[in-house]
Amino acid sequence: MDWLLTREVVVTIAFIGALLSTGASILQVRKILSARGAQLMNYAGYGAMGVSMLLFIAAGFRSPV
Repeated sequence: MDWLLTREVVVTIAFIGALLSTGASILQVRKILSARGAQLMNYAGYGAMGVSMLLFIAAGFRSPV
């Protein structure tokens, strides 16, 4: 479980979320993805970024002072 709170994992999850949100906009503009599909992909991206923020906070609480 400690590996989940490492910097690399937290940053990777945030990066994946950013890619999903950016990709949703690009794919919708290019008419590859419907509005509903882009919305779902955007929600997934924001969800991943939210998980990353929660893990960042949890890692801060676990670190020694």
